[in-house]
Amino acid sequence: MDVRVQGPAPTEPFLGAGDLFETEHDLELPVRVQVRENPDERTWTAHYDTYHTLNISRQAASSAMARELALHEYSHMRRYEQSHPSHTQSTAEALVLALAGRSIERRKLAHCYQIANHMKDIYADDITLAVAPADKLVAFLESSLADALADRPTKSPGAWQRLTPASDPDITAVNAAFALALCERHELLDRGHRLYDLAHAAANDAPRVGLDAFKSRFRSLAHDPDPSQYRKALVDITRRYALRSGHAAD
Repeated sequence: MDVRVQGPAPTEPFLGAGDLFETEHDLELPVRVQVRENPDERTWTAHYDTYHTLNISRQAASSAMARELALHEYSHMRRYEQSHPSHTQSTAEALVLALAGRSIERRKLAHCYQIANHMKDIYADDITLAVAPADKLVAFLESSLADALADRPTKSPGAWQRLTPASDPDITAVNAAFALALCERHELLDRGHRLYDLAHAAANDAPRVGLDAFKSRFRSLAHDPDPSQYRKALVDITRRYALRSGHAAD
């Protein structure tokens, strides 16, 4: 793999991730790592005719998760080069099919895009988890979900409250479903793992969403879908969210 780091960040996490990635996979196109100053940008990948770009914040590039983040993005690049339906299907096209004839709030539409990204992440991490230990990923998913929840009970035993009013309970429940689905898909959790408690809290906070149903859909995504099969899965899960979260109207 040809990996070039451009910007103020250590190169080792990206080169080391490339070496690890090459034990099972390779990329045909070179990778340009662009380190950004804005900490809110986190990481994302762009694809061009002659190279891939891994965009990452300086903060993330210098963090303990840098190698794992790089591996995750390399996996997205590999899926793109494979022309995997999850990475070639237009999200906008799928949302038009899913939501035709319905109005939906802008923030809920943004959630639908996030759900589509979760489906891409499932397929990328099928690769990531085949080449790297899962410990840091599981810890990251746990801490991310915990950030959206308060772990203190209310008057009802076992009930939970959101950490801040800004936390949207519906998409938090879907995020929890994704985290559990990814971990269960790769048998990473025992039944007593704290992630289950956090997901239970998220489910209680958004009962109309149906966390278990979303978890099942994410977890059972076909490993090698054809384009039609993938499009249908994306349309179905998007439509379910728009209808079950209670914010779409004919």
